[in-house]
Amino acid sequence: MSKRTKNGLLSLLFAGIGAFMLTPIYYLVVTTLKTPQEATLRPLGLPINFTLDNYTRALEAMNFVRALQNNLTILVFAVLFLILFSSMAAYAIVKGKSFASKLMFSIFMVGLIIPFQITIIPLYRIVAGLGMMNTLPGVIIINVFCINLSLSIFLFRGFINTIPAEMEEAAAIDGCGVFKTFWVIIFPLLRPIIATVGILDALAVWNDFMTPLLFLQSPDKGVLLQEVYKNVGPFSTNWTVFFPMLVLSVLPMVIIYLILQKHIIEGVVAGAVKG
Repeated sequence: MSKRTKNGLLSLLFAGIGAFMLTPIYYLVVTTLKTPQEATLRPLGLPINFTLDNYTRALEAMNFVRALQNNLTILVFAVLFLILFSSMAAYAIVKGKSFASKLMFSIFMVGLIIPFQITIIPLYRIVAGLGMMNTLPGVIIINVFCINLSLSIFLFRGFINTIPAEMEEAAAIDGCGVFKTFWVIIFPLLRPIIATVGILDALAVWNDFMTPLLFLQSPDKGVLLQEVYKNVGPFSTNWTVFFPMLVLSVLPMVIIYLILQKHIIEGVVAGAVKG
């Protein structure tokens, strides 16, 4: 078999795998544009009676604007705090030569090993004791310190290790202290990994369903995934309204990715090259 034939067969194989993986997304999108009767009779067919009424009903049923505001509030503050705290912690761990620094890094890495779910009960009691139940700051703190901090520190640490020590030595000669060296010299160099950590944390925070479900009980504090979950009936579900809810809940992150994809790719490539 010639090399050209092998490449052709591989291309067909990958095209088939790609089509198979895109089928659920195709089914999701086309169902949102059909009437309930058409969705039942022709589940995989293109819509004949094209309609956007399903999106109008979904927007009303899930209180989209309010839920989106709650989502964005949690997302913006959680990602901002994660970038600030994890970058500072990683810098302290990398530059600290003592046993305490190594021990602290090991403690943070335990968060990558122990599943977050096994800490829910004690965490629930702690949050309730602090009076932060049913508040957006409570969910933000949980997302930052209990779920995503360990991975962020791990990624920042690997990137900071690649920065030449001579830059800090030159800053020290010029009279810069630790904080000024970090913010003026080191932090601007972290832009590629900041983009990578930012998008990974944003995806994790946006897709987090369990934390808002457990710690946000008021209807006015709900996030998009909670609103989607509330509209799943115990006995039947209107799929032509439920599917638009799913599309609306993931659409903001798709838009954010399309806007930031250049920076995301640069961050991933920089991390791969620099280790």
